[in-house]
Amino acid sequence: MTEPVSAYGLWFLVVVNSVIFILFAFSFFKPKTKRDWRSFGAFSAFLVALFTEMYGFPLTIYFFSGWLQSRFPGVDWFAHDAGHLLEMVFGWKTNPHFGPFHLLSFVFIGGGFWLIATAWSVLHTAQRNHELATSGPYARMRHPQYLGFILVMFGFLLQWPTILTLAMFPILVWMYWRLARNEERDALAEFGSRYSRYANDVPGFMPRFSRASRSHE
Repeated sequence: MTEPVSAYGLWFLVVVNSVIFILFAFSFFKPKTKRDWRSFGAFSAFLVALFTEMYGFPLTIYFFSGWLQSRFPGVDWFAHDAGHLLEMVFGWKTNPHFGPFHLLSFVFIGGGFWLIATAWSVLHTAQRNHELATSGPYARMRHPQYLGFILVMFGFLLQWPTILTLAMFPILVWMYWRLARNEERDALAEFGSRYSRYANDVPGFMPRFSRASRSHE
């Protein structure tokens, strides 16, 4: 008889997944200032904390194990699939990878990375030409890249909620909001009234779909 393979302690997967997602995000975000590096470092810490609990050590499961086992006695809480807490708690009986929260998480994660990539292309062109980015996602919102990071983190929370990532999420949202405000001050100093008109017309984080974008020349 062979012993069952542990669902955790897979530190190689922690490293591999953390590196892949961090490098992917870095390839589009490309931090330059100290503020950029702080926000990107916090996002990277979020990913490391996530994958540590997903493959390394299930801190959240251990912390709530007594309550979980008493409320949901039919679940093997130390099996890997049990880390999909929302599927387990709401009674999803089959493979949690096909559960509603897991599938919805892919929408947020994929949409977030798509927004980051699309926004970076527009922003990079505008910065190279010393212009204000107002096309593509920037025609709908002023900070699409930061919204993209927030969507990615929210998607991971739906897929694999943990104590640490739940605690880090509001802090990171606040950091991106502060970073956005600092960048708005810089843009106002550089572009003056043109940026003022743009900021009055285009919302910060909630995309505008009701009206066609105006010219901000």
